[in-house]
Amino acid sequence: MSPRPRNSRTVFDPPRFKGYKPFGYYGGQAEPVMLLFEEYSAIRLCDYELMTQSQAAQAMNISRPTFTRVYEGARRKIAQALTEVRTIHVERGDAWFDHNWYHCRSCNIFFNKPGKEFSADKCPLCRSDNLEWMNDNSRDGL
Repeated sequence: MSPRPRNSRTVFDPPRFKGYKPFGYYGGQAEPVMLLFEEYSAIRLCDYELMTQSQAAQAMNISRPTFTRVYEGARRKIAQALTEVRTIHVERGDAWFDHNWYHCRSCNIFFNKPGKEFSADKCPLCRSDNLEWMNDNSRDGL
């Protein structure tokens, strides 16, 4: 019997960074800790937005037990990175975005296109056309 297929988790605001790196540490380089978009979103919803786990699970369109697993995994990864002085890299994972999100590679901002009235062929801040579409279904991360 095969396990039930995983549903994509709804993410409303993708991380605006590709990772974090400790500074002031001159030891060896350990393997980075990989934090998924949905794990970042769980931390943001519970610890920054101060939602309950039930509210955050509903916002991400997943069950509360699934949310708890995602949230605990995120907390454990962040604790591991801090304790072991490891870099955190952010990856897409099983995230689904609520709107069409874009990343400008020139000025490094993230923006979304919630309606058809906005053209996303240029960055609204620097007018560059060096854009990355964040809603791609690939698992390549940022």
